Formats: sequence, C-alpha cells, structure tokens
Amino acid sequence: MWGSCSLGIMQPVLPYALAFAAGAMIYVVAEEVLPEANRDGNGHFATVGTLLGFAVMMVLDVALG
Repeated sequence: MWGSCSLGIMQPVLPYALAFAAGAMIYVVAEEVLPEANRDGNGHFATVGTLLGFAVMMVLDVALG
C-alpha cells in the first residue's frame, strides 16, 4: 500500500532506480557467477550464455521499445 502511494512522488526517480538495480545485477553476475563457473570448468558456456542473454534482451528492447 505504501509503495503504490509513494509511486506518484517517486515516479521521476524510478528510471534511475531501475537502471541502478540493473547495473547491480550485471555486477553481481560478472563478479560472482562467471568466476565461479570458470572454476568449475563451465567458463565458456557461462560467458557465452551471459552475452547471448544480454544481446537477446537488447534486441527485444529495441524491437518492442
């Protein structure tokens, strides 16, 4: 309830907050998940999967945006 009420006040800041959250998630994947995958022997698969997922999301953003 508080979230829906504060949306009107926070709406100008919302794009920046979402961009920050996306950047934090990319950092966590790059810093934690990829090195662990390299240690387990699946480094190429994890790296290619991450880059492919990023590329697919960018294409969808441009196509549907």
